[in-house]
Amino acid sequence: MTRITEGLSVDQTAIVRLESEWLQVDVAPSVGGRIVSLVEKSSSHQFLWRNARLNLEKMEPGTEYDPNFYGAIDELLPNDIPEFINGVDSPDHGELWTTALDYQVDGEALVLSGILPLCGLWYERRMTLRAGCPYIDFDYRIENRSDERREFLWKLHAAMNIQPWDRIVCPAHAARVPDLEWSRWHSLGPFAWPEIEGQRADVIPPEEGTVDFLFLYDLTNGQIAWESPDRNLTFAYYFDLDVFPYAWLFASYGGFDGHYMAILEPCTTMPLSVNEAARLGQCSALESGQSVETRVTIYAGPKRD
Repeated sequence: MTRITEGLSVDQTAIVRLESEWLQVDVAPSVGGRIVSLVEKSSSHQFLWRNARLNLEKMEPGTEYDPNFYGAIDELLPNDIPEFINGVDSPDHGELWTTALDYQVDGEALVLSGILPLCGLWYERRMTLRAGCPYIDFDYRIENRSDERREFLWKLHAAMNIQPWDRIVCPAHAARVPDLEWSRWHSLGPFAWPEIEGQRADVIPPEEGTVDFLFLYDLTNGQIAWESPDRNLTFAYYFDLDVFPYAWLFASYGGFDGHYMAILEPCTTMPLSVNEAARLGQCSALESGQSVETRVTIYAGPKRD
């Protein structure tokens, strides 16, 4: 049974708490539906990294993302880098993270929804915790309520607490570095994941002042996970490859503003630019009135064999 509690707050921002025998999950509807906390109850482990320098608060539309990077789990929609897409001036890291969503409690589910005012995409997420196991199910609907075709990026964005020798697990055949300025590697060419330059990119190094930014693709199934052998814990995303054919990985080992964390990012799009991805046929697109529905699942519990 899931218990849903309203009337709570973090830094004077309202949150809604979902709680099962396995998990405690806190959600901030007014901050784009950000999941601000995910705790596995038997170990009291907090899976999500957050920026201790920042309070939880809604940012104004058009705010720059990186200086206000709170961490935890955001979703990016309809873009990442600022760009002009289908006649719309799309802000840094999209509209969703600065949009206040409506919510309602429907039995044991939390339903969040809202319209992105610039691009006209309708966003809906139904969250449920499974009984008897550490799974969270997310049932989504994205609908184009504008009068024009919309090409877009939709990306999940989970910032993980990490420690040295943790692993990133993804069934990708290939990967590449998109930007050498955001990389501890020295080549933009594709490589066979996870080995690059005689090393393993899937093993978390100590805090050494570097960063990783990688596109993972040619996945055999929709999964990307963080595993900690030392803590005996796993956080895993499971997703439909027809919707999210790519998985991005951004990790800072002290090189991005002193942060030490890794972000798991199932994504509809590759590369960064929606316009470039659209030219390559590698982004999501909806005609006026069209919609996409999909389920994403998070596992957050003991490491499995």
